[in-house]
Amino acid sequence: MVAGDSAGAESRRQLALADAHEKAAAEARAAAGRFGIAEITEKQTARTLAPLSPLGYSFLADRCWPGTRRAQVDLIVIGPGGVFIVDTKAWAEVAIDRDRIFRGDADVTDELLGLADLADVTQADLAEIGLAPGEVRPIIALAGRRGIDATLNGVRIVGERDLLRCIASHGSRLTGPQVDVVLARALALFPLATAPAPIVATVPEPVLPGPAREVEQDALLSPEEVNDALLQGVLAQPIEEWMSFLHPQQAKLVRRSFAGPSRVRGPAGTGKTVVGLHRAAHLARIKPGRILVTTYVRTLPEVLRELLRRLAPEAVDCVDFTGTHAFARRILQERGVVFKLDPAQSRDAFNVAWRQVGATSVLGNGTKDHDYWSDEIEHVIKGRGISRFEHYADLTRTGRRHPLNLSGRQAVWELYCAYDAELRRRGVNDFADLVLLAEAELRRKPMQGVYSAVIVDEAQDLSCAMIRLLHSLVGDEPDGLTLIGDGQQSIYPGGYTLAEAGLSVAGRGVVLDINYRNTAQIVDFAQRLVAGDEYADIEGVLARGDVPSSVPRAGADPVISRCVGRRELNETMVRHVHSVIRDVGTGIGDVAVLCITRRASMDATAALLAAGFPVVNLEEYSGVPIDAIKVGTIKRAKGLEFKQVLIPDIRREHTITQPPTDDTDRERWDLTRRELYVAMTRARDGLWVGISN
Repeated sequence: MVAGDSAGAESRRQLALADAHEKAAAEARAAAGRFGIAEITEKQTARTLAPLSPLGYSFLADRCWPGTRRAQVDLIVIGPGGVFIVDTKAWAEVAIDRDRIFRGDADVTDELLGLADLADVTQADLAEIGLAPGEVRPIIALAGRRGIDATLNGVRIVGERDLLRCIASHGSRLTGPQVDVVLARALALFPLATAPAPIVATVPEPVLPGPAREVEQDALLSPEEVNDALLQGVLAQPIEEWMSFLHPQQAKLVRRSFAGPSRVRGPAGTGKTVVGLHRAAHLARIKPGRILVTTYVRTLPEVLRELLRRLAPEAVDCVDFTGTHAFARRILQERGVVFKLDPAQSRDAFNVAWRQVGATSVLGNGTKDHDYWSDEIEHVIKGRGISRFEHYADLTRTGRRHPLNLSGRQAVWELYCAYDAELRRRGVNDFADLVLLAEAELRRKPMQGVYSAVIVDEAQDLSCAMIRLLHSLVGDEPDGLTLIGDGQQSIYPGGYTLAEAGLSVAGRGVVLDINYRNTAQIVDFAQRLVAGDEYADIEGVLARGDVPSSVPRAGADPVISRCVGRRELNETMVRHVHSVIRDVGTGIGDVAVLCITRRASMDATAALLAAGFPVVNLEEYSGVPIDAIKVGTIKRAKGLEFKQVLIPDIRREHTITQPPTDDTDRERWDLTRRELYVAMTRARDGLWVGISN
């Protein structure tokens, strides 16, 4: 059935009734006018979207709502960009005031709520075949209008002349076979609307159909406008839309139920973070209480909150996003526990302890600088919450290559005690203290009934004490704790096993192995960097890193520039940014410059600003699309992705394939290469690395 046929039939029915029943003539003719306008506008919408057909889109017109016989859907669009439920309105005067929409003086918000409910029903049904909830989008199209784009109660409101661009902007998210499966399910879910029942009227004269009323419309989009809309849909989609995309093959994992703590792992680019995000939305819908999403990276939670707001606005108010340290701080503040976090004072306290105890011990006689022993205290001792030497004396120091005999461990313990005493003397705490204090407070008075589920992203970066803290919130409840991460992307010294944290994920682990993010060229380049790399996995095994089983996307080879000095490096970097924006067509907000050190990121920022580029620091990035190059350290980029990535501070020694012979140097070499691996795999489409001699 052609879009608008049923509306047109209803128009003629109402005109016949008007002729047959003189008393209702005025009312019936008014109704006929409304349906006649609907017939025209719905057909106009279908013609507007016709250019999508060669791209694999199908259109279901005049379909019944699931479970009803009369309520109808104007148009359902199904294709590579997902599922779009389109309702066309010939509303001339539209105003949005906070959370209400008005047509003139009439409040028509209920019409949007009905469309949102229909999208929810559709999502629930299509979830059975693996379609992610965020791939069903309700849209109100305002006939003959352009330049309108708003979202209200989960329903997007656009001008009819902007509708093609709106749908095309979602790019290619589903393959042809996946579209076919969704289409088949939708055909069963939305039965074809039948024509209205024949009119029974006792009139002496035959009823002739009246002429359809016309509505003022702009001309259809020109071929140039169509091509422009489609091109923008493919090229200009912000990376933030891509970051929330869940491949249908991953959708079932989102809804999978586990009998206790579970773990999702896989190499970079396999969609671990987005699985966790969609799982948070799913659990928020089915479980009582709140959902906690946390990670080590301080700035990532804000980005994740924004992504969830875009893909599941109805669930975002049921989910708490926070960094792990921020969560510990909140517990202490709510419980009235006094603490004073002062990183500068903490560093000074360690330096004092080192001069008093460490420098004159066996620790100061070797080649290891005092930072190595600072890491030992932070990650190995305090990261586990060890309070007695005998527990440290026979500890397996997971992830640390430098061996320590008993006398060496005694020296480390004395250094730790001196450092702890100096902190207390100054009345300050370090970040590890924050976690240990919060953990002790929850042992004293558990937080019961607040959170029904905890999802931990980049779990490999958390300390043992952090995992214990988060585990205590939900225990071993079904679907209570989900750990997401990849041991090969661990960039902090030291480590632990889940057994040390008092939990097990045996039989409840899932491995993602298809890389949907990167091109094959980027994956191959990054994998060569960490080939043969061994790391201690949190499940207590020595691992070499997972390799994706499939990398469907292909692209350009990474670009390597060898430069002499910082000036040449910055100039080459700026030229490459110009190139990807001008020649590749990448939006400026989809370019990122990632650096190993904070100093390098400051230098890169200065060079870009001098070249006239707008810049946003990753520490200030919230997940909202912004027309500025994103610059920051690699640590701040964890969990994020970009279309183009530039890494300007790689030194020649980072590219040497033969590892150092010194155990400490080897440990740092491994961590740096893993960090570079993280940076390279943030790139979706293109990668540039600058190597200085």
